[in-house]
Amino acid sequence: MPKPLIKAINLKREFTTEDITTSVLLGINLEIHQGEFVAIMGPSGSGKSTLMHLLGFLDRPSSGQYIFRGEDTADFNDDQLAVIRNREIGFVFQAFFLLPKTTVLENVKLPLIYSHGPVDENKAKEALKAVGLAHRLGHFSSQLSGGEKQRVVIARALVNDPEIVFADEPTGNLDSKSGAQVMEILSNLNKSGKTIILVTHEKETAHHAQRIVQIKDGQIVDDYRV
Repeated sequence: MPKPLIKAINLKREFTTEDITTSVLLGINLEIHQGEFVAIMGPSGSGKSTLMHLLGFLDRPSSGQYIFRGEDTADFNDDQLAVIRNREIGFVFQAFFLLPKTTVLENVKLPLIYSHGPVDENKAKEALKAVGLAHRLGHFSSQLSGGEKQRVVIARALVNDPEIVFADEPTGNLDSKSGAQVMEILSNLNKSGKTIILVTHEKETAHHAQRIVQIKDGQIVDDYRV
């Protein structure tokens, strides 16, 4: 059995504000292998987005271990984490986070620019082609529909050819048709070998995954294959 790509051991996250400590994750134990399509599902406030932030190196745990590719991430410094986020992980967020007065192509090129290496514009064009938006690369993101914006976000997530794509409520702001198109793209990415970790509260969206991990009140209450 190959080593898991991601392994969380008793992972906890607490937040302290004005001497009041709130426990959001109460001890998560989870393994995800390369090439899986996993949906992390739970109601609002269950801790699913907090878990995604920990697994995607956007935040650090309060305690517990996070093993990534067999290495304890507690030993990684901030620069190492930034490199992993940029090169090995792609993020798709519900809120898009696109620059409104910038072209679609320029938005998709941003991760290449942050890599501090040569910027290959063809990579950005290929990523847009992969999500069916090659004809929109000269448009401003403010001129796009919600579904098109989310596809630009996916193209931006793919431009550095990451191994893992984290998608946090990717259909939350979309109509059903656009949402189905986005989920089809994510499913096809998984079929091509990408590891997809989806965070959602919607059963219909979660069932595009091969495996569902259910979280409630900061704990995993179920983990099963679809």
